[in-house]
Amino acid sequence: MTTKYESADLLLKLYDLRREPVLRKARAWFREEFRPRTAQDVLEAYRGKRSAYYRMVTTYWSMAATLVLHGAVEEQMFADANGEHIMVYSRLRPFLTELRGLLNNPGYLDKLEQVILRMPDAQARLARFPGPAKGKAGTPKGPRRVA
Repeated sequence: MTTKYESADLLLKLYDLRREPVLRKARAWFREEFRPRTAQDVLEAYRGKRSAYYRMVTTYWSMAATLVLHGAVEEQMFADANGEHIMVYSRLRPFLTELRGLLNNPGYLDKLEQVILRMPDAQARLARFPGPAKGKAGTPKGPRRVA
């Protein structure tokens, strides 16, 4: 178990990684343009021309969740300091069971799922994000921002 200081220090390091230019672009793509309607839409991103962006975002948050589950980052501090991981999970949640089968990976994004579902207010926080996209998958919804 880490001290509060060590947990905060690691959180700041995770934040610094988010500022890396390619990861920043990947996060903007995921947030603003990636709108899967089906598990096949997710697989297209996973294996297609945006594979690098998709994998950067999902593996970043999976890694961060793993650090939380192993006690390197204090769980409540992580929940208080982050919200993007909830959006990522929310966008993929409707398809996870099918994806795990299609990818032959029953543990796909399970660490991220565990961290989110352990939050006392998980359902309320998940409800803030819309379900699967309506209309054409992959179309931007609203102005494009880079965070």
